Amino acid sequence: MDIALPAAMASTVSPSTTTETPEPPPLSDRIRNAADVSVIVIYFLVVMAVGLWAMLRTNRGTIGGFFLAGRDMAWWPMGASLFASNIGSNHYVGLAGTGAASGVATVTFEWTSDMFAGAIFIKLALGLDLYLAIFILLAMTAVYTITGGLASVIYTDTLQTIIMLIGSFILMGFAFNEVGGYESFTEKYMNAIPSVVEGDNLTISASCYTPREDSFHIFRDPVTGDIPWPGIIFGMPITALWYWCTNQVIVQRCLSGKDMSHVKAACIMCAYLKLLPMFLMVMPGMISRILYTDKVACVVPSECVKHCGVDVGCTNYAYPTMVLELMPQGLRGLMLSVMLASLLSSLTSIFNSASTLFAIDLYTKVRKQASEKEILIAGRIFVLLLTVVSIVWVPLVQVSQNGQLIHYTESISSYLGPPIAAVYVLAIFCKRVNEQGAFWGLMVGLAMGLIRMITEFVYGTPSCLAPSNCPKIICGVHYLYFSIILFFGSMLVVLGISLLTKPIPDVHLYRLCWVLRNSTEERIDIDAEEKSQEETDDGVEEDYPEQSRGCLKKAYDLFCGLQKGPKLTKEEEEALRKKLTDTSERPLWRTIVNINAILLLAVVVFIYGYYA
Repeated sequence: MDIALPAAMASTVSPSTTTETPEPPPLSDRIRNAADVSVIVIYFLVVMAVGLWAMLRTNRGTIGGFFLAGRDMAWWPMGASLFASNIGSNHYVGLAGTGAASGVATVTFEWTSDMFAGAIFIKLALGLDLYLAIFILLAMTAVYTITGGLASVIYTDTLQTIIMLIGSFILMGFAFNEVGGYESFTEKYMNAIPSVVEGDNLTISASCYTPREDSFHIFRDPVTGDIPWPGIIFGMPITALWYWCTNQVIVQRCLSGKDMSHVKAACIMCAYLKLLPMFLMVMPGMISRILYTDKVACVVPSECVKHCGVDVGCTNYAYPTMVLELMPQGLRGLMLSVMLASLLSSLTSIFNSASTLFAIDLYTKVRKQASEKEILIAGRIFVLLLTVVSIVWVPLVQVSQNGQLIHYTESISSYLGPPIAAVYVLAIFCKRVNEQGAFWGLMVGLAMGLIRMITEFVYGTPSCLAPSNCPKIICGVHYLYFSIILFFGSMLVVLGISLLTKPIPDVHLYRLCWVLRNSTEERIDIDAEEKSQEETDDGVEEDYPEQSRGCLKKAYDLFCGLQKGPKLTKEEEEALRKKLTDTSERPLWRTIVNINAILLLAVVVFIYGYYA
C-alpha cells in the first residue's frame, strides 16, 4: 500500500543535480590505527590462549573427548556456547539489516551463512576483497576446528560471548545517544526516507522506500505482512523445534553437560541471553537507517551499487556502517573483534558438529572396522571439504531475499527443517512410527523443500522493483506458511508408511518415546547384533609403540589431539557408562531451574504483548 508523504519528504534529488561534495575517506582507513589494531591483536591472543588451555586440559585423542568434551561441561560455559554458536555475524548483519528495512518484527526469529555476513564487515573495515575475506575467515576456522575439540570451542565461545555482549551494549549506548533516546528513535525512524527515490528509468512506489506503518509491531497482516502473524505463531515454532531440539550444533553441546540439571540451566541461560538481540542488533540497525538513510535505505539500484556494490539494497551494511562511522578509535577495534568472535563461534561450532555427523554416522558405515584414530582424522578432513562448499555458496547468498540476510537464513530453515521436526515429534509421541516411515517422510519432505528452494533461486525472489516470474503455486506462499504445509505433509507420509509396515517391538523403545518414558526394563538396541559383531571384528586396538615415534610425530599428534589416552579398566568403563546414562537430578537444583524456566516464559510473553 502506498503511503502519502509530506511535501518536503516527497521531493526527490536527481543524481545529475546533486551538489558535488568531497568524498570522505574510505571506511577501511578508519580502522587502521594503533588503538584499533592493538585491540584486535589482544583479542586474538587472548582467544588463542584460552583455546590452547582448553586443548591441553582435554583428552582429544578419543571420540568422546574430541566430539563431546568428555561430557563434563558445567552449565555456564555450555549456556554461553549455545548462545555464541547461535548468534553469528549473520545476526549482527541480518537482524540489523532487516530491522532497518522493516522494523522490530524480525526479532521473533530470535525468540521462538555466517561467512558472507562476517566478510561484509571485514570488507568494509579492512578494505579486502569479499572472496579474500571469506577465504581468510574459513582458513582460520578450519585450523581452529581441526586442531581443537568441542571443549576448546566451548571455552572460547564463553570468552567470545562476554566480548560480544560488552561490545554490543557499548554500541547500543552510542546509537541511542546519537539518535536522541528511545522516543526520538521511534519518531525519526518513521521519517527515514532516502533523498534519491527516482532514477534508472524506474517508477518506484513510495512503499518501497517508506518505513512500514507496522514497523514497531511484531504481529503483522496475515496476507500483506512481511512476517505474517500466523507464520509467527504456527510456522516459527516448527523451525525453532528443528533448530533447538534436533540441530547437531545444539544437541552436541547439551550432550557434553555434567548432568541433566546443568543441561537445563545452560538452555535457560541461553534463552535469557536470546532476549537481547532486539536491543543489541535490531534497534541499532533501525537507528542506522536514521543516521545513514541514503545508504542503508537506498532504493534506486544505481545508488545502491554506488554505496555498497549490490543493486538489491544495502540494508546488510546497516550495522557495520554504524560501527565504523560512530565508534571512536579502540572501540572500533573492539567491535571488529565482536564480529569476528560471533563469526568464529558459529563457524567452529558448525564445522565441529558437521565433522561429528560425518565421522560418526557416515564414515563408520563405509569403514565398519575403522579405528578411533582413523575416525578422528576423517572428521578433520571433512572440515576442509566444508570450506570449499562454503565459498561456492556465497554468490547465492549475496543476491537472495532482496539482500536481507536474515530472510535468507530463515527461508532456508523453512524449506529444509520441517520434515526433521515432524519426524522428531512423531518419534517421541507415536511409538507406531518406524524406520521406513521416518525415512520416506524425510525424503518426501526434502524433495518438497528442495523444489521450493531451487525454484526460488532460479527465478529469484521478488522485490519492490522487480517482481519474480516464479510460479505462484510454488513461490506464492510465504516461507513461514510453507513450513507449516511441509511439516504436516511430512507427518502424513511418516504415519502412512509406518502404518503400512511392521512396527518396532517395545523392547527397542523403552525410555525412547512418551508412553514408555518411565519404563525400568532393559532396552535392547535395534542394531545390537550388528554392533556386537563389529566390536568382535575390531576387538584388537591399534598399538603404536611410543618409542618408535620421532619428535616431529609426537608434536604432530599433540597438536592435532591424536595422542593415545590412558586405557580404562573394566571398572572405570562401567562407572563411566553409568555416569553417561544417568538422568537423575538433585531436587533443589531441579526446582531452581524449573522456576527459572517459568519466569523466562513470563518475560517473553510480556515482551510479545508490549510490541504486539
